[in-house]
Amino acid sequence: MLKFFILCTLAVASRAEIAEEDDVLILTKSNFDEALSAHPNILVEFYAPWCGHCKALAPEYAKAAGILKGEGLEIRLGKVDATEETDLAQDFGVRGYPTIKFFKGGDKESPKEYSAGRQADDFVSWLKKRTGPAVAVLADVTAAQSLIADHEVVVVGFFKDMESAGAKAFEMAAEAIEDVPFGKTSDDAIFTKFEVTQDGIVLFKKFDEGRNTFDGELTKEGILSFVKANQLPLVIEFTEQTAPKIFGGEIKSHILMFLPKAASDFQEKMDQFKKAAESFKGQILFIFIDSEVDDNQRILEFFGLKKEECPAIRLITLEDEMTKYKPAIETITAEAIVKFCTEFKEGKLKPHLMSQDIPKDWDQTPVKVLVGKNFEEVAFDPKKNVFVEFYAPWCGHCKQLTPIWEKLAEKYKDSADIVVAKMDSTANEVEAVKVHSFPTLKFFPVGDERKVIDYNGERTLEGLTKFLESGGTEGGAPASDDNDEEEDDDDEYDQDFAEDADDTDEEESVVESKHDEF
Repeated sequence: MLKFFILCTLAVASRAEIAEEDDVLILTKSNFDEALSAHPNILVEFYAPWCGHCKALAPEYAKAAGILKGEGLEIRLGKVDATEETDLAQDFGVRGYPTIKFFKGGDKESPKEYSAGRQADDFVSWLKKRTGPAVAVLADVTAAQSLIADHEVVVVGFFKDMESAGAKAFEMAAEAIEDVPFGKTSDDAIFTKFEVTQDGIVLFKKFDEGRNTFDGELTKEGILSFVKANQLPLVIEFTEQTAPKIFGGEIKSHILMFLPKAASDFQEKMDQFKKAAESFKGQILFIFIDSEVDDNQRILEFFGLKKEECPAIRLITLEDEMTKYKPAIETITAEAIVKFCTEFKEGKLKPHLMSQDIPKDWDQTPVKVLVGKNFEEVAFDPKKNVFVEFYAPWCGHCKQLTPIWEKLAEKYKDSADIVVAKMDSTANEVEAVKVHSFPTLKFFPVGDERKVIDYNGERTLEGLTKFLESGGTEGGAPASDDNDEEEDDDDEYDQDFAEDADDTDEEESVVESKHDEF
């Protein structure tokens, strides 16, 4: 009996050793399984101490941990220093920072990737929906008021008959939306309090008009469309916290206004932008980007803008391919923006392709310098085999490749039919080639067929030489005429606010890594 008592005491003491910081459990490989046993529902952030985005996330993450702990819920938040606990990070496939995973019911085999917003309210709402009923039953006015007061956005279903078809459709919609809390009621006092006279749905929010009333057919699809169209502000600022909401939604056409928040006419222009947004609610997402913020400079670069060129308007669509559009006149008025968006919706706009001017000495060095304006003439010269590196000046992998690429060009500088070239794809775009990661190497062989062959071999002088000598077969992918490539979701411009990439030998995405893309 004494031995049993000692073992129990040691077990309790061992559990007590899981340290906390601001209500967040500090997890390591040695205490991870124990933490899952003691707290079956844990959201875990894998972070790096040097990661700026992890630092920015910390206060909201801690705030969420405090809220959950304070409510006495069996949900905890934990964090793992992935730079120290490398084995643990590897076990769960952590490749960037921050990576956030939810371990439900103590299951460590298939944790759920967290993909909602990065504010305390987002964490709390997501976790409550993951561990409890999709819809909270509101028994009285106080319960309804508390739910609405505690969240940025809340959807409430008013149903006299909780078993009606509309109520069931509401339940199904609630189960499909992870980041917005849902409540339902049949209480007459709640109907009266919120001036609802018949069965229906109201979305309450702490911005814009304050509430939206659903007026469509009570189907799951109709309710989902209603919530997704109204859960974001008419104009949303592009920040680390709002990025998951911006890119996690179904609206893939985004119009961006680049403007210094400190500008004297900021509010005037914001009012015009917001007024235009009313006409495209649920169709085009209106996003504001503070052009003076250092973290946003890559975004400006991605759109070919400089700070001194702001204010500016750009539109991008993420459906199929990233396609950018530029208004003919940079006028920020509601009328001009509505006209620009209307022409986009009607398919009357041509994509905006960036190009630098052709350097006078573009062909004076072994590595020829291509820009948008001379790309077609050089790359698709039917008498030349042209090998092009599409790079970004900030890309570490591109910098590693530079001396090898220069040696390759030196080797063929006197060749009559081989051209080794490079193009800065952050400043130049061409219709014939879509670049999704850096560096991208493509071969344009002799002939009139306009073939393009991807190079997938080793980035060594030997590998590149074999590829050229074999006419693009050794180390190459099949030639294609349409240049369609599989695009990973992480290669879209939303990566500016996803995880910082770890130091691997993989290609860096067009807008680099999640959180470092631009």
